[in-house]
Amino acid sequence: MYEIRFHGRGGQGAVTAANLLSIAAFKEGYDVQSFPFFGVERRGAPVEAYTRIDKKRIRLKMNVYNPDAVMVLDSSLLGSINPFSGIKENGVAIINIKSFDRSSVQEVKGLKIAIVDAVGIAIKHGLGSSAAPIVNTTMLGAYAKIIPNVKLESIKEAIKENVGLKTEDNLKACEEAYDNVQVI
Repeated sequence: MYEIRFHGRGGQGAVTAANLLSIAAFKEGYDVQSFPFFGVERRGAPVEAYTRIDKKRIRLKMNVYNPDAVMVLDSSLLGSINPFSGIKENGVAIINIKSFDRSSVQEVKGLKIAIVDAVGIAIKHGLGSSAAPIVNTTMLGAYAKIIPNVKLESIKEAIKENVGLKTEDNLKACEEAYDNVQVI
């Protein structure tokens, strides 16, 4: 089973990203789960969402405490929470940030860190506003490149079928993140 934990703020699309990833994985024949965890339900408040992907039936019914991968949709969370908490050895973190100092992360054996300027890409494609960009589909493009268990084409299909506004812009942002994500 592959478990992903999404960290974001209300309004950035973390819950939608988790759902779109599960839809894309389902299209590829996986059994999936996707669900959110909210603290205070308001725009800007920290939000977690989870996705599980497996070839076998998933029977586990709990939050993801030891993820294989972490998606950080808002880099400001790095100063207030530890999104890498519980991440498995040889885990993967994909962070929405222009540049990142690896020494700022508590060492996790084998942790692979990838970064993408999802904010810049989302703003370029008119997703949200410059004050509140929506980075969910952008981050999924980075996911497809770094963690190839779900193909980019499946993610794009999920976006086409489930994102009703600015579908083409979301697809372009997804592709641009796929092309520009960097492992550090």
